[in-house]
Amino acid sequence: MTIDRNAPPLLRVEDLARVFDVSKPWLARMIEREPRRFVKAVDGVSFSIAKGETFALVGESGSGKSTIARMVVGLIRPTRGRILFDNVDIADPGRTADVARLRRRFQMIFQDPFASLNPRFRVDAIIAEPLTAFGLMSDRAEIEARVADLLKLVRLDPADGRKYPHEFSGGQRQRIAIARALAANPEFIVCDEPTSALDVSVQAQVLNLMRDLQDEFGLTYLLITHNLAVVRHMADDVGVLYLGRLAEVAPTEELFARPRHPYTRMLLDAVPDLRPGGRPRRAITGEIPNPIDPPPGCTFHPRCPLADDRCRREAPGYTRDGGARVACHAVEEGRTETAPPAAFALA
Repeated sequence: MTIDRNAPPLLRVEDLARVFDVSKPWLARMIEREPRRFVKAVDGVSFSIAKGETFALVGESGSGKSTIARMVVGLIRPTRGRILFDNVDIADPGRTADVARLRRRFQMIFQDPFASLNPRFRVDAIIAEPLTAFGLMSDRAEIEARVADLLKLVRLDPADGRKYPHEFSGGQRQRIAIARALAANPEFIVCDEPTSALDVSVQAQVLNLMRDLQDEFGLTYLLITHNLAVVRHMADDVGVLYLGRLAEVAPTEELFARPRHPYTRMLLDAVPDLRPGGRPRRAITGEIPNPIDPPPGCTFHPRCPLADDRCRREAPGYTRDGGARVACHAVEEGRTETAPPAAFALA
């Protein structure tokens, strides 16, 4: 399918934020004289995804990746911000009717294929569910033919539709989840770590299947992952999340060739260099701070080798550097080295 690179983005996220109340029950707070506590799981995130392309969100556990995924598909309501799908704000409570019409056009593939499929349903019923839920088909013969086509599309046998999820391996279950996501002919799919629960060899098969389906149907992906090898294989653009904020957003090749933010460099330096004589990997140092009580200024400064007094006092805004958008005082002031990490150095 031909992609129009000049078309407006299919998905645009603007100043997205989500705050969770993690306070103890009221009586416990009164007895212990504790205030209410809140966590900013996502804080001011903005990005866009062009039709037919893949945008990857990466970061350590607890950075807010899955919270963003769930807000985009409507499982969690944002505290602030807009989620524009084909220029309709799907986070606006006043656009319920418009969102209902758009709902068929976006789907989600979850992280755990063992938990995302109903064990009481046969596979053919699982895959057919979107067809009946959206009123796309009602004739039983048509539904059976469509389910058989979807199973063949994800490289399973149509006869597998008569089986139950427990009769399949993890990789096969994820193929079933992909078939279910494709049943309603969506344009946009949120993939929340779709291969992290699978063996490495099976991961490659599922990712290649997703790429083939994207090329065939012009699908648009929001890919949530912590695996940088997956990002380089799948994504057109990358957003690096740290404690709910985007530290850096850049085209994939540019990010791997010339990482700007110290956190991006730390993630890339942790990848082993498998070339002969390559340098040993550098383990990621420190831990993500407590999101209930984040550090002042730049939240990355306790782990940053380039931090100075300004970083400890003042939260950075975004700086444009080439094709990248970076939230870092050191980048803004020219205090950071931007040569590629050895593991990703270009030949």
